[in-house]
Amino acid sequence: MKRWENIYKPLPAIGFLAFLILFWEIIARITEIPTYILPMPTDIVRALSQNAALLFLHSQATLLAALSGLGIAVVLSVVIAYVMDKIEIIKKMFYPLLVISQTIPIIAIAPIMIIWFGFGYLPKILTVVLVCFFPLTVSITEGLKKVEKEDIEVLKVIGAKTRQIFWHIQLPAILPFFFSGLKISVTYSVMAAVIGEWLGGNRGIGVFMIRSMHTYNISNLFSAILVVVVLSVILFKVTEFISWLVMPWERKEES
Repeated sequence: MKRWENIYKPLPAIGFLAFLILFWEIIARITEIPTYILPMPTDIVRALSQNAALLFLHSQATLLAALSGLGIAVVLSVVIAYVMDKIEIIKKMFYPLLVISQTIPIIAIAPIMIIWFGFGYLPKILTVVLVCFFPLTVSITEGLKKVEKEDIEVLKVIGAKTRQIFWHIQLPAILPFFFSGLKISVTYSVMAAVIGEWLGGNRGIGVFMIRSMHTYNISNLFSAILVVVVLSVILFKVTEFISWLVMPWERKEES
């Protein structure tokens, strides 16, 4: 029964989305809005099919930057969150800087990265790291707060080592928080990579979008946006699946 509920759960959203697309198509045809202002969904699908090979090549560059930056952000966030949990003075010094860093628009940071590091992959990867780092670090820090101190003390009394305490107590406690932050970060990672490509580069979805804008080919621009959405959704679903695999106790609670 639960399986059928999961199958039917997204149907209302899918139906409403289909209605919006159909409404868009009808209005665009009736009003005859120029394609360079608002293309019809059929125009976007046509542009997507015509540029499929090119978009695939650009998507590879975007995914490389997004996943590389995300991987670095995961490692940094785990290390820094763990250090902040262990050393209170480090948390007092570093945590406010994390919050302040999120007040700076990424669109303002990306050009500086390009000036410092050129037009290769490095500035795009660093842009992704800056965007993905904060939600991961905050989520892991909150997870570490939820660990019962009494449980840690009991393990210390019976002679457990730091590694054993982390593996048996802290890790299971922070995993739900980690994956909550990771779900946010994976969707941000593609967007951040595109922004980095938008401001400079020769490959990637962002580069394809800029070229489409310069030629007023809005159908191509919308097709690139569709690719970004699809990539973000795929990464989100992969993250959900990984969390389902590594947290079997969560599956028991859902069933």
